[in-house]
Amino acid sequence: MEKQDIKNLSFTELKMDLSTLGFAPYLATQIFSWLYKKGANSFEVMSDISRKNISRLEEKFYVGGLSLVKRLKSKDGTEKFLFELADRETIEAVFIPAKGRNTLCLSSQAGCKFKCSFCASGKNFVRNLTVSEITSQLSEITNITGKAVTNVVFMGIGEPLDNYDNVLKAIRILNSSGGFNIGARRITISSCGIIPQIERLSDEGLQVELSISLHAVDNELRCRLMPVNKKYPLDKLIPSLARYIEKTDRQITFEYVLIKGVNDGLNDADKLSKLSSTLNSKVNLIVFNAQDNFSCQPPDKETVSAFKGRLIKNGTFVTLRQARGEDISAACGQLRTAHSG
Repeated sequence: MEKQDIKNLSFTELKMDLSTLGFAPYLATQIFSWLYKKGANSFEVMSDISRKNISRLEEKFYVGGLSLVKRLKSKDGTEKFLFELADRETIEAVFIPAKGRNTLCLSSQAGCKFKCSFCASGKNFVRNLTVSEITSQLSEITNITGKAVTNVVFMGIGEPLDNYDNVLKAIRILNSSGGFNIGARRITISSCGIIPQIERLSDEGLQVELSISLHAVDNELRCRLMPVNKKYPLDKLIPSLARYIEKTDRQITFEYVLIKGVNDGLNDADKLSKLSSTLNSKVNLIVFNAQDNFSCQPPDKETVSAFKGRLIKNGTFVTLRQARGEDISAACGQLRTAHSG
């Protein structure tokens, strides 16, 4: 019988599987705590589990993990990690320390299907990550850095809602008091706007944050920047977001990457303000991170300041994401692309 990665199981699934093997119910709680609270990478280290039970666990399960390929540290404290999976594919995760919080940016897929014109993640798509591969990014980085993660953002490689079931199961482990115990409101899903999955998410009963990668406020430009808009255009996406907000009573965030000469004009700011005003939403501005093999360029500081100022003047709640890790290619997909050639 092929062994199963125990970290692909939810707590409920773990209890059921162990029950069928004749394990006492309390052992599921102990094992779950070892896997996530203590970051165990093998059954051998579970010191309060009997040798007999460890042998029985090893007959059916193994503890999944990742192999560190490269670790880069920025002068601003940001750290980027390149991990290798069991099938030799690679993924990235970024650790971002700040005053009062440590944020971890997780990947959800090896590659991405959606091919946004300015994103290095869309170079190729291989497969979805498993639940274990998602949560192991947090376990490995906590073990490597020795620092606790307080906030998680699914803004790494891949589209989280395209790997819906595994991402949601991972989020429940992240949020579980017996798992990583990270508050739901400290977990953010960033999506390009997959309408059916947004509607599923609204019924999950989770208080996670939802961010939508917008980047343009008219369909023609958004289709050029984000091909997903051809399938899920703005005139359908916006009503879907309105339903999400109504069902969850949560504010959403529009992420807007400013690209020189493309979407950084004051008329673009006015359109963005008008759209944002129709929903309970805020805007997070991101200055494009210049990358090799991309013709896009970041706007100058004056243009960014004028764009932000126009939004504020229009009454839009806006934040400007501070650039982090620019000296270590911290933009999504850059390290993986460089490694794979």
